[in-house]
Amino acid sequence: MIHTGQHQELIILRSTSVGLFLGDGEEGEVLLPNKYCPPHFDQGETLRVFVYRDSEDRQIATTLEPKIHIGEFASLRVNQVSMLGAFMEWGVEKDLLVPFREQQKKLEEGRWYVTYMALDEQTDRLYGSTRIERHLDNSVLTVAEGDEVELLVFGRSDLGWSVIVNGKHQGLVHANEVFRPISTGDRITGFIKTVRPDNKLDITLQAIGYTHYNDVNVELLAKRLQQHEGFLPLTDKSSPEEIYRLFGISKKAFKKALGALYKDRKVRIEEQGIVWVGEDRPSASGS
Repeated sequence: MIHTGQHQELIILRSTSVGLFLGDGEEGEVLLPNKYCPPHFDQGETLRVFVYRDSEDRQIATTLEPKIHIGEFASLRVNQVSMLGAFMEWGVEKDLLVPFREQQKKLEEGRWYVTYMALDEQTDRLYGSTRIERHLDNSVLTVAEGDEVELLVFGRSDLGWSVIVNGKHQGLVHANEVFRPISTGDRITGFIKTVRPDNKLDITLQAIGYTHYNDVNVELLAKRLQQHEGFLPLTDKSSPEEIYRLFGISKKAFKKALGALYKDRKVRIEEQGIVWVGEDRPSASGS
């Protein structure tokens, strides 16, 4: 069976004036238009194609790579808004329709929205949805505290940023733990900070655990000291923004890294800043 919305390996059945007809070895066949046909081919060989429905609701094959697949989320741009809904550009010729009933809020032409793609099994048509939360499930979690996860930012509130976790679950990055610019549609790496009793996930953008700070942030702080002749004008009063600008980490992470260096007697903390006192004293060159 030739499945709409999927990549498939299909057999070249015959060549025609409009393109190649491909089959699945059963009764189904689909057209690969001329513009997507390879310059050289043999009848009976297989081609990997993506199948969707065209403007006349016929199954059609393409070698174009879609930006989203069934059951996935992606940030897509609205090409057009009509009486049917919003049409999103997703990498193939026919835009993806997000019906009005599937819009969390009214979509606007030219703007980008995080979108979920699904298949209507009754009509065999692909459609999009920006009602993201209804397509996320935290009832059975596939992650645990401390896990590194892939995030897609899909919304913001007073509490912070709502994120899709590993394409399956919903999580929240609290606003007071964000120390770099992020926007809806960004794909970033995060870590599971807390799994609440109701299976809600608190996410941090900083890795969890002393080992990480010791292995990564301590090395980063030492390197910066090397680049500044063994001195950095930073204190407990330095702003989180200044620390992030220099190191790309939170003030909390910076203080843990600094504490590790202090405990190992590699630095001295003075009123004016941090001084390197380790035996391998940094040089101006950083070597």
